[in-house]
Amino acid sequence: MAIPVVDPARYDQQLEAKRERIIRDFARFAPPSLAVFPSPPSHYRQRCEFRLWHEGDDLFYAMFEVDPEDPKKKTVVRLDDYPVASRQINDLMPRLLDAIRDNDLLRRRLFQVEFLTTLTGEALVTLIYHRRLDEAWEAEARALQEALGIMIIGRARKQRLVLERDHVWERLTVDDESLVYQQVENSFTQPNAEICRSMLSWARDVTQGSQDGDLVELYCGNGNFTVALAGNFRRVLATEISRTSVASARINLEANGIDNAEVGRMSAEEFSQALKGEKGGRRVSEMALDDYAFSTVLVDPPRAGLDDESCQQLSDYDRIVYISCNPETLAENLETLTRTHEIRRFALFDQFPWTHHCECGVLLVRRD
Repeated sequence: MAIPVVDPARYDQQLEAKRERIIRDFARFAPPSLAVFPSPPSHYRQRCEFRLWHEGDDLFYAMFEVDPEDPKKKTVVRLDDYPVASRQINDLMPRLLDAIRDNDLLRRRLFQVEFLTTLTGEALVTLIYHRRLDEAWEAEARALQEALGIMIIGRARKQRLVLERDHVWERLTVDDESLVYQQVENSFTQPNAEICRSMLSWARDVTQGSQDGDLVELYCGNGNFTVALAGNFRRVLATEISRTSVASARINLEANGIDNAEVGRMSAEEFSQALKGEKGGRRVSEMALDDYAFSTVLVDPPRAGLDDESCQQLSDYDRIVYISCNPETLAENLETLTRTHEIRRFALFDQFPWTHHCECGVLLVRRD
């Protein structure tokens, strides 16, 4: 992994390079004009994890720079600050080290620290150890929690000690509406909160006027899009395989007063089988699929994209909203999807400035 070099003065230049690459790589699909959503040029990540490096009495945060010619060769890079991370994380980094450097109970065999913060100021810090944590550690950790004004979780092999709670509450303003999200430690959430707001606003915009139809959402995670889009549809059925994410999505629907959406625990492949009548059972029965009239599907798959069978399933819907964290697999999937659908909206979200990565959004509508 290359550690990003942050230079705000060059931000527009690096974003333009991404824009040109996406336009070039997708030109064969003849998409409409590309909408580009910039990120803050620094301090944009609300969650980060670091190794804790011990050198004698010294203690510092570290990441590893991988040699591109020899992936097994890694160089330890010391980090006294991290401009990629939120300002809150940068504020906490030295304060946390100062508090634990001379405290043997907190420092001993501590090898990793994970930060989860929000735009609203909450901070959850996970301390991960190569030893079992006892009551003495817990007492010191509680004192540290109080001193820094944070929440702490201790982790070790087969052990997880939650001192206050295992989640933060994020509040995002999207199109002048305030949405709240429970974000659970050690589960996926969008790392760049400002870009997340742009993605939710864009998805709302491209699905306006859909109140007569229903939305099916695959890979819904903690309900990030589900919460924001529910008001655009008659009903929403969202699916996700992770138990933690499903539980969090249901909590988020309730927290936002949404009563026209349901979340089912099921993989995209299983859901495809259920729609075809090839899979039964209690979970399928509870979904009451016959009660829906799906007009739109939203999919936000992992970096590997969709397999051929899933692409064929998407082709059954009038509209497809595809959120992609990997333009390469998105392009591969569009080779299939554009046989039946045409691209009506196209967006680039700069989720990870100063890296090669970017996120894309595509609205496809069935061809006449």
